[in-house]
Amino acid sequence: MNFPREQRGLRLSLAIVFCVITTGTASLAQQGAAIGEPLVILNTDLPKGYLGQPYQFQLQAKGGITPVKWVLNTDSLPIGVKLNEDGSLVGVPTETGSFSFTVIMADSGRPVQKKVQPLKLRVLEPLLVDWGQPPRVNGQRIEGSFKVSNQTDEDFDLTTVVLAVSDAKRATAIGIEHFNLKKQTLDFEIPFGDDLPFGTYQVNLNVVAIVPSNNSVLKDHLTAGPLRVVQVP
Repeated sequence: MNFPREQRGLRLSLAIVFCVITTGTASLAQQGAAIGEPLVILNTDLPKGYLGQPYQFQLQAKGGITPVKWVLNTDSLPIGVKLNEDGSLVGVPTETGSFSFTVIMADSGRPVQKKVQPLKLRVLEPLLVDWGQPPRVNGQRIEGSFKVSNQTDEDFDLTTVVLAVSDAKRATAIGIEHFNLKKQTLDFEIPFGDDLPFGTYQVNLNVVAIVPSNNSVLKDHLTAGPLRVVQVP
């Protein structure tokens, strides 16, 4: 049967509209049910952080529908460090210790996939200084030793100065060292000592470490005393 031209045009238009609606509905249905592969967090071992030193680490994952967002489930990061939505841990730690916390990663799928992951971040003192043999008087001599530790993965350019300061505020160097303190060196002991005139002294130890990779400076300080050197008859 031959239809008038107007009817044929109307039938063609209705067919096109139906096709567009059907295709759009199928696309929306597919979007609404978008589910990616199961979420997996790839790096769960965090590198150590160091007190007062910038920290930056990127958490990474696979699976799911991008973009993904990261949030803290338990707020127990060290003071000065935060977790961004992109999974980056950044900041400058202002406290040491072992910090356990939990993160939640959520994707953009429908329904949303979530992954909960416990993590642990250790923050250490990069430079540690302590007495080995505390300063003492031995005849006319004040002597002792101290220990230095480099807990980082970089060498330090280290300078140590031990001063005996008298009541008259006169300072006498009784130990000066300048050397390369290797990475992960623990409790390296350095002796010091010298003969001094009689009098009462306070011993001051000053340690300065330069980190060549970024020219940052680390410092520590110890004191001991008063110690009295008596006059020999």
